[in-house]
Amino acid sequence: MKKIAFLLFTALTLSFASQAQIGVKLGANLSNLAGDLQDEDNFQNKLGFVGGITYNIPLSSDNFVSIQPELLYSQKGYKRSDFTTTNAATGQQLRYEGKVNYSYLDLPILLKINAGPVFFEAGPQFSYLLSIKDNTEVTDVASGIDFESYNRIDKDPLAEFEVGYAAGVGVQIPLGLTLNVRYNGSVSALAKDDNRDELANGRHSVYQATLGFKLPMGNK
Repeated sequence: MKKIAFLLFTALTLSFASQAQIGVKLGANLSNLAGDLQDEDNFQNKLGFVGGITYNIPLSSDNFVSIQPELLYSQKGYKRSDFTTTNAATGQQLRYEGKVNYSYLDLPILLKINAGPVFFEAGPQFSYLLSIKDNTEVTDVASGIDFESYNRIDKDPLAEFEVGYAAGVGVQIPLGLTLNVRYNGSVSALAKDDNRDELANGRHSVYQATLGFKLPMGNK
Protein backbone atom coordinates (compact mmCIF):
# COMPACT_ATOMS: atom_id res chain seq x y z
CA MET A 1 0.00 0.00 0.00
CA LYS A 2 2.82 2.38 0.87
CA LYS A 3 4.49 1.65 -2.46
CA ILE A 4 1.27 2.38 -4.33
CA ALA A 5 0.82 5.68 -2.46
CA PHE A 6 4.44 6.61 -3.16
CA LEU A 7 4.10 5.83 -6.86
CA LEU A 8 0.85 7.80 -7.04
CA PHE A 9 2.46 10.80 -5.32
CA THR A 10 5.47 10.62 -7.65
CA ALA A 11 3.24 10.44 -10.72
CA LEU A 12 1.22 13.46 -9.60
CA THR A 13 4.38 15.44 -8.81
CA LEU A 14 5.87 14.71 -12.22
CA SER A 15 2.57 15.54 -13.90
CA PHE A 16 2.40 18.95 -12.22
CA ALA A 17 6.12 19.61 -12.77
CA SER A 18 5.62 19.03 -16.50
CA GLN A 19 3.24 22.02 -16.43
CA ALA A 20 5.71 24.25 -14.61
CA GLN A 21 6.64 27.61 -16.04
CA ILE A 22 9.91 29.46 -15.80
CA GLY A 23 9.89 33.21 -16.26
CA VAL A 24 11.70 36.48 -15.81
CA LYS A 25 10.56 39.65 -14.12
CA LEU A 26 11.79 43.24 -13.91
CA GLY A 27 10.51 46.15 -11.91
CA ALA A 28 11.03 48.78 -9.25
CA ASN A 29 11.18 48.89 -5.46
CA LEU A 30 9.94 51.73 -3.28
CA SER A 31 11.87 51.08 -0.09
CA ASN A 32 12.49 52.58 3.32
CA LEU A 33 13.22 51.46 6.87
CA ALA A 34 10.53 50.53 9.36
CA GLY A 35 10.69 49.72 13.05
CA ASP A 36 11.46 51.65 16.22
CA LEU A 37 13.97 54.05 14.64
CA GLN A 38 15.54 56.80 16.73
CA ASP A 39 15.32 59.49 14.02
CA GLU A 40 12.48 58.46 11.73
CA ASP A 41 12.41 61.82 9.96
CA ASN A 42 15.92 61.17 8.58
CA PHE A 43 14.66 58.27 6.43
CA GLN A 44 12.66 58.77 3.24
CA ASN A 45 11.42 56.49 0.45
CA LYS A 46 13.92 55.48 -2.25
CA LEU A 47 13.47 53.91 -5.68
CA GLY A 48 15.52 50.87 -6.63
CA PHE A 49 15.69 48.04 -9.19
CA VAL A 50 14.44 44.49 -8.82
CA GLY A 51 14.75 41.64 -11.31
CA GLY A 52 15.31 37.92 -11.61
CA ILE A 53 13.79 34.56 -12.45
CA THR A 54 10.60 32.77 -11.36
CA TYR A 55 9.52 29.13 -11.38
CA ASN A 56 5.81 28.39 -11.00
CA ILE A 57 4.75 24.81 -10.15
CA PRO A 58 1.02 23.92 -10.21
CA LEU A 59 -0.29 22.07 -7.16
CA SER A 60 -3.66 21.26 -8.73
CA SER A 61 -4.63 20.01 -12.17
CA ASP A 62 -6.43 23.25 -13.02
CA ASN A 63 -3.51 25.39 -11.74
CA PHE A 64 -5.84 27.09 -9.24
CA VAL A 65 -3.17 26.61 -6.57
CA SER A 66 0.56 26.77 -7.29
CA ILE A 67 3.87 27.41 -5.57
CA GLN A 68 6.37 29.87 -6.98
CA PRO A 69 9.97 30.24 -5.78
CA GLU A 70 11.87 33.20 -7.19
CA LEU A 71 15.49 34.34 -7.22
CA LEU A 72 15.73 38.13 -7.39
CA TYR A 73 18.37 40.83 -7.27
CA SER A 74 16.77 43.58 -5.22
CA GLN A 75 17.94 47.12 -4.35
CA LYS A 76 16.57 48.29 -1.01
CA GLY A 77 17.49 51.06 1.38
CA TYR A 78 16.45 54.64 1.98
CA LYS A 79 17.01 58.25 1.03
CA ARG A 80 18.46 60.56 3.65
CA SER A 81 16.57 63.75 4.47
CA ASP A 82 18.35 66.79 3.01
CA PHE A 83 20.10 68.93 5.59
CA THR A 84 22.39 71.98 5.61
CA THR A 85 25.30 72.68 7.94
CA THR A 86 27.55 75.70 8.41
CA ASN A 87 31.30 75.46 8.90
CA ALA A 88 32.00 77.45 12.10
CA ALA A 89 35.50 78.43 10.96
CA THR A 90 34.78 79.50 7.37
CA GLY A 91 31.07 80.23 7.44
CA GLN A 92 30.63 77.96 4.40
CA GLN A 93 27.18 76.41 4.08
CA LEU A 94 27.02 72.84 2.80
CA ARG A 95 23.84 70.98 1.82
CA TYR A 96 23.87 67.18 2.01
CA GLU A 97 21.63 64.97 -0.13
CA GLY A 98 22.03 61.25 -0.48
CA LYS A 99 20.75 57.72 -0.34
CA VAL A 100 21.94 54.38 0.97
CA ASN A 101 21.58 51.37 -1.34
CA TYR A 102 21.41 47.84 0.04
CA SER A 103 21.83 45.17 -2.62
CA TYR A 104 20.17 41.85 -1.75
CA LEU A 105 19.64 38.43 -3.25
CA ASP A 106 16.03 37.55 -2.38
CA LEU A 107 14.45 34.09 -2.36
CA PRO A 108 10.67 34.35 -1.87
CA ILE A 109 8.68 31.09 -1.82
CA LEU A 110 5.09 32.00 -2.53
CA LEU A 111 1.81 30.12 -2.44
CA LYS A 112 -0.37 31.44 -5.26
CA ILE A 113 -4.12 31.36 -5.79
CA ASN A 114 -4.85 31.77 -9.50
CA ALA A 115 -8.44 32.97 -9.78
CA GLY A 116 -8.74 33.47 -13.52
CA PRO A 117 -6.57 36.32 -14.75
CA VAL A 118 -6.13 37.60 -11.18
CA PHE A 119 -3.78 35.90 -8.71
CA PHE A 120 -2.98 36.33 -5.03
CA GLU A 121 0.31 35.34 -3.43
CA ALA A 122 1.94 35.13 -0.01
CA GLY A 123 4.84 33.35 1.64
CA PRO A 124 8.20 33.60 3.38
CA GLN A 125 11.22 35.35 1.93
CA PHE A 126 14.90 34.74 2.67
CA SER A 127 17.47 37.40 1.76
CA TYR A 128 21.25 37.68 1.62
CA LEU A 129 22.97 41.07 1.84
CA LEU A 130 25.46 41.50 -1.03
CA SER A 131 26.74 45.05 -0.52
CA ILE A 132 25.97 48.54 0.80
CA LYS A 133 26.75 51.85 -0.91
CA ASP A 134 26.29 55.35 0.48
CA ASN A 135 25.78 57.81 -2.39
CA THR A 136 25.96 61.34 -0.99
CA GLU A 137 25.99 64.66 -2.85
CA VAL A 138 27.43 67.70 -1.05
CA THR A 139 26.59 71.15 -2.44
CA ASP A 140 28.24 74.47 -1.61
CA VAL A 141 25.13 76.61 -1.08
CA ALA A 142 26.82 79.87 -2.13
CA SER A 143 28.47 78.62 -5.34
CA GLY A 144 26.15 75.76 -6.21
CA ILE A 145 29.14 73.46 -6.80
CA ASP A 146 28.42 69.77 -6.18
CA PHE A 147 30.79 67.19 -4.70
CA GLU A 148 29.64 63.61 -5.05
CA SER A 149 30.84 60.80 -2.82
CA TYR A 150 30.26 57.07 -3.38
CA ASN A 151 31.36 55.00 -0.42
CA ARG A 152 31.09 51.25 0.03
CA ILE A 153 30.04 50.55 3.61
CA ASP A 154 31.32 47.60 5.61
CA LYS A 155 28.42 45.16 6.09
CA ASP A 156 29.96 43.32 9.07
CA PRO A 157 27.87 45.21 11.71
CA LEU A 158 24.69 44.24 9.85
CA ALA A 159 22.89 40.93 9.56
CA GLU A 160 23.85 39.28 6.26
CA PHE A 161 20.83 36.96 6.30
CA GLU A 162 17.32 38.32 6.62
CA VAL A 163 14.05 36.48 7.19
CA GLY A 164 10.91 38.16 5.96
CA TYR A 165 7.65 37.73 4.12
CA ALA A 166 6.00 38.79 0.88
CA ALA A 167 2.37 39.21 -0.13
CA GLY A 168 0.78 40.66 -3.21
CA VAL A 169 -1.69 40.55 -6.05
CA GLY A 170 -1.31 40.49 -9.80
CA VAL A 171 -3.00 39.98 -13.13
CA GLN A 172 -2.11 37.79 -16.09
CA ILE A 173 -2.43 39.58 -19.41
CA PRO A 174 -2.03 38.30 -23.01
CA LEU A 175 1.31 37.23 -24.52
CA GLY A 176 2.37 35.51 -21.29
CA LEU A 177 2.83 38.79 -19.39
CA THR A 178 2.02 39.41 -15.74
CA LEU A 179 1.67 42.64 -13.77
CA ASN A 180 2.34 42.30 -10.06
CA VAL A 181 2.38 44.51 -6.97
CA ARG A 182 3.79 43.17 -3.74
CA TYR A 183 4.83 44.17 -0.24
CA ASN A 184 8.02 42.79 1.31
CA GLY A 185 8.56 43.04 5.05
CA SER A 186 11.28 41.82 7.38
CA VAL A 187 10.92 40.09 10.73
CA SER A 188 14.65 40.22 11.51
CA ALA A 189 16.50 43.39 12.50
CA LEU A 190 18.91 45.05 10.08
CA ALA A 191 21.66 45.65 12.65
CA LYS A 192 23.24 42.77 14.56
CA ASP A 193 23.16 44.77 17.82
CA ASP A 194 22.47 48.28 19.16
CA ASN A 195 25.99 49.58 18.50
CA ARG A 196 24.81 51.14 15.21
CA ASP A 197 22.40 53.62 16.81
CA GLU A 198 21.03 54.90 13.49
CA LEU A 199 19.88 51.43 12.43
CA ALA A 200 19.02 49.92 15.81
CA ASN A 201 15.69 48.08 15.48
CA GLY A 202 15.47 49.02 11.79
CA ARG A 203 13.85 46.65 9.28
CA HIS A 204 13.47 46.82 5.53
CA SER A 205 10.05 47.77 4.18
CA VAL A 206 9.56 47.48 0.41
CA TYR A 207 6.69 48.06 -2.01
CA GLN A 208 7.40 46.33 -5.31
CA ALA A 209 5.91 46.59 -8.81
CA THR A 210 7.05 44.23 -11.58
CA LEU A 211 6.37 43.14 -15.12
CA GLY A 212 6.93 39.43 -15.76
CA PHE A 213 7.11 37.14 -18.76
CA LYS A 214 6.58 33.39 -18.45
CA LEU A 215 7.87 30.71 -20.78
CA PRO A 216 6.10 27.32 -20.66
CA MET A 217 8.21 24.28 -19.83
CA GLY A 218 7.25 20.79 -20.94
CA ASN A 219 4.09 19.69 -22.68
CA LYS A 220 0.72 20.84 -21.51
